Amino acid sequence: MFLVWFGSTAHLIISDPALIKEILVLKSEFFEKDEPPLLVKRIEGNGLLNLKGQKWAQHRKVIQPIFHTENLKVMIPMMAKSMEEALMKWSEKMSNIGKVEIEVSDWFQNLVEDVITRATFGSSYEAGRAIFQLQAEQIVHAAEAYHKVYIPGYRFLPTKKNIISWRLEKEIRKSLLNLIGDRRTRRRENASCRAALSEECPRDLLELMIKAADESPQSKESLAVTENDIVEECKTFFFAGKQTTSNLLTWTAVLLAMHPQWQEQAREEVLRVCGARDTPTKDDLAKLKMLGMILNESLRLYPPAVAIIRQAKTNVQLSGLHIPRGTELIIPILAVHHDPVLWHHDAQEFNPARFATGAAQAAKHPMAFMPFGLGSRRCIGQNLAVQQAKLAIAMILQRFSFELAPDYAHAPSVVMLLHPQHGAPLIYQLCVHGSCGECKMDDDLVALLPRIVDTQRIINEGRFGCTHVKEEVQASEKIDT
Repeated sequence: MFLVWFGSTAHLIISDPALIKEILVLKSEFFEKDEPPLLVKRIEGNGLLNLKGQKWAQHRKVIQPIFHTENLKVMIPMMAKSMEEALMKWSEKMSNIGKVEIEVSDWFQNLVEDVITRATFGSSYEAGRAIFQLQAEQIVHAAEAYHKVYIPGYRFLPTKKNIISWRLEKEIRKSLLNLIGDRRTRRRENASCRAALSEECPRDLLELMIKAADESPQSKESLAVTENDIVEECKTFFFAGKQTTSNLLTWTAVLLAMHPQWQEQAREEVLRVCGARDTPTKDDLAKLKMLGMILNESLRLYPPAVAIIRQAKTNVQLSGLHIPRGTELIIPILAVHHDPVLWHHDAQEFNPARFATGAAQAAKHPMAFMPFGLGSRRCIGQNLAVQQAKLAIAMILQRFSFELAPDYAHAPSVVMLLHPQHGAPLIYQLCVHGSCGECKMDDDLVALLPRIVDTQRIINEGRFGCTHVKEEVQASEKIDT
């Protein structure tokens, strides 16, 4: 623990898990989330991520049903379909030996964006997709500004980039308000069948927020859910959901490429549980223990957020330490996750085995692992992020082996979240194995791949077994049978 000053504000850096538990769990009512800079709020949206007090509690209660277990189960087939369509496009880029280089940090963002759009807008997917494309463009402009030296008042000047940013903001807001109006009209017209529809389709954010707005007490204006609240929650949902999950997927893929022995162990588990070509089901995902350990270790080494900041709302005692009102407490997640005192001598190394007995027993203190935060403000979408990551990595392992591209440069960088500064190019190769999942891609099979006339077709058809490769070679009439 140590104290630093930024201007007239004291910042207390706390990395002791026992004190962290007091701040985020036991005495959380004495602390509140800090107010982010306006530029950051423009990117994140003024939704659940930045709300406080009763307004935050109300919005969390409204949004929570999206992340209930039953709703997530309904979403898995939708996520699998998006993943299958995305992987199918890889076949178009495959060379004749079944290899392709993919910049996964960008690729995973596009994949996650599709799922987040469906979770946000449901049946209004196409219109929502166009809106989120505008917001993605807005985030790029804001991120560029985040890198530059801050000049007070500069954001009000009519510079070229500021004008573009203002235009995008207006378009996003106008499009969302139009979509809200259209959805409200459809709700009125289809009031009788809404209940039946909800049993078959996953609940989406837009529907839940509009329902809350229509039912919120107008007598309590401070708690009423307004159209502006709906707009801001959609923006927050997009930013937080997309960035968190895509970062988790990117770092997991990079780590598995760096450590082929763990990649092979994960593949063996996926093939044993899910088979060589079958789409993983919700029950399959629950059985992928090894993959769960790998995801946890990825979150430990490269958590989406590197720190949590809280401000004391009043004078408070913290394990005998007097914390004056207004003091900002910084919890350095990244430092805690790499502390050898908590995580033993191999804290800097990739070792998923440390999570074999569960996350609470992985370190010397159960509060040492907090990739999604702790307490009441723990990330509401963590289950969705982990489920989607499990599904995506499992489907990739079924089809491909992968390694780092020659030009990969390992440079974790913080721009609000932790991401690879120079991207994450990986080389994916068609993974040939028996349909039983027991035989591996050996040198003889690799040598046969270039002799297949239509490698892309066997990828599209899911013909990954060793017998399929030999059949295709024989059919091509390029070798003697």
